Amino acid sequence: MIILCLIPARSGSKGIPDKNIKILNGKPLIVHSIEQAKESKYYKNNQMRIIVSTDSEKYANLAKIHGAEIPVLRPDEISQDLSTDFEFMKHMIDYLKETENYNPDIILQLRPTQPIRKIEDIDKCLDLFIENYKDYDSLRTIVPFEKSAFKMYQIENNILKPLFETLKINDLNIIEPYNQCRQLLPQTYLHNGYIDILKPCLLLKNKISGEKIYPYIMSKTDTIDIDTLDDWNKII
Repeated sequence: MIILCLIPARSGSKGIPDKNIKILNGKPLIVHSIEQAKESKYYKNNQMRIIVSTDSEKYANLAKIHGAEIPVLRPDEISQDLSTDFEFMKHMIDYLKETENYNPDIILQLRPTQPIRKIEDIDKCLDLFIENYKDYDSLRTIVPFEKSAFKMYQIENNILKPLFETLKINDLNIIEPYNQCRQLLPQTYLHNGYIDILKPCLLLKNKISGEKIYPYIMSKTDTIDIDTLDDWNKII
């Protein structure tokens, strides 16, 4: 299997300015993910390339110093606050295919905002996805959600509306799950952004997860996602 490890690192963070290169435990944040990828057995076996997708020359030079590749800078139009993972992945895959005829079997995304990621989790997730490659489109790490998502609401025109009016469990149809005892409702999970794996062919369908997602369940205490200064202060 040919594996492309993509590390996204745009420069326009609002919550923490220049978050991706801010020093954490003696290293720029992005360097933690680069070094984790370099410790993977798949990188050491020459099955993996490590590429950083960034819009910044400064970030690119820093990433190169620490062993990552930057074949091309990410365009500004897909480096905005509302830009998606799909956009930067598609940009890089298209560029590599056009310029190098490089076609990986797997994309591994490691977000810089997960600096305490364990090498064994990276390798185990890749092992599982490769072993089950024919049966799954992607793999996502998840954590149990404390409250049931089936009890959640949104507000539309100042009217409270449940996200789920009904719920089907096997042959059982549950009416108004938001009014049911939690013991009756299935466990729900939250995508924690720790590790994402997908088949590049999904990008041709404008997707990055597909219909068959392998669940890698983690403990919430094992992960931290740095989005705010409060998150940052918890880890330093």
